[in-house]
Formats: sequence, structure tokens, C-alpha cells
Amino acid sequence: SLPHFDPLPDALTLPVLLKMRDDVSTDEILPAGAKALPYRSNLQKIADFSFERIDPSYVDHARAIGQPPGHAVIAGENYGQGSSREHAAAAPRYLGLRMVIAKSFARIHRQNLINYGILPLVFINEGDYDRLAVGDTLRVEDLRKTLANSDRILLRSANAAIEAHHDLTPDQVKVILAGGVVNFRRSNMNEEREGAVLTPAI
Repeated sequence: SLPHFDPLPDALTLPVLLKMRDDVSTDEILPAGAKALPYRSNLQKIADFSFERIDPSYVDHARAIGQPPGHAVIAGENYGQGSSREHAAAAPRYLGLRMVIAKSFARIHRQNLINYGILPLVFINEGDYDRLAVGDTLRVEDLRKTLANSDRILLRSANAAIEAHHDLTPDQVKVILAGGVVNFRRSNMNEEREGAVLTPAI
């Protein structure tokens, strides 16, 4: 079973743990070979393989930071291309990944990020990619209200103010706010039960 993932808070302060090139594949995010395969039903264990081909120290750094607050990663074009395995979103989320800022996303992986409550943002100015580095801390305020009312998010670091945008549908915004699709569905079920209790018999 999946662990409990917290809803999206109204403010985030996230250290940047990775800065990646273009065309990072889901196999690079989480290996698909014999090493990780035996643990695919154990999210806690399979998370240990997250990003190991890109930065073997990522898991230790992510666990040290914990969640909250969680962390962010930066990517280039076509982030998450390749096979569509959900674990490539679930495992980093388990380790506290709350936000990916990229030049663009592979479509299926982007949806998997949303399903696990990870906010996918795209640089409005691609040149801002060069203004961010591993070790920067990104801050965003009034996030829940902004997501619901605007497609633009202002991210602040010590040295820069970065504008990013999302193209989330209203339902996808609700999923992100809830902390993932499981939380979203559970909340809807609870509301339906409460409505059934409150509705008088005719």
C-alpha cells in the first residue's frame, strides 16, 4: 500500500537537489533492471534507487532533508521520456520531491507526477534554467490560491526571481492540492458519504 502523502501546503521552501540535462528518461529517474525489479512492490526500498545514475548521493540528501519541507529538482527538455512506469514518480515523491521545474515534460510522466502530487512547472523564460543551481533554495508563497487562480507561479531564490507556468486542468489542480490522486479520490469518497448521511430520506 502507498504511504500517506501530505496535501500541498500554501508555502514551500525547497532546496534544489538535482539539475539535469535534456531528455532524462524514466530509466534514469528509477532503474528498471534486475537490481530494482524485486522491490517494485516495496516503495520504501525501491526509492533507494532514485536518480542513482544521475547522482548517487541524491537519496541520502533527500532523506536528510525529509518532508516536510521536501525538495525540488531542475530539468531540461523532455523530462521523463521513455517508459511510462509510475514508480519513476512514486519513488522520488516518497523521498520528498514536491516540484520539478523543467523546460518541457514528456506527457505520460508529467501525468504520473501529478498523480503523485508532484507539481510540474515549466520555465517561462528558458534562460532561467541557467540561473538556478544545485544548492539553491526556492521559495513560493500563496501557492494553493495561485494554482487555483493563475497559470503562473513566481519562484524566488536568494539570487533570482523565476517565473514558471503550469497547464494543469482544474481537476489536475485539485489532485495536486490534495497531495495526489489517492488523496483526491479518498476526499471525494468521504464527501459523498457525508452527503449521504446528511441527505434526508424522502
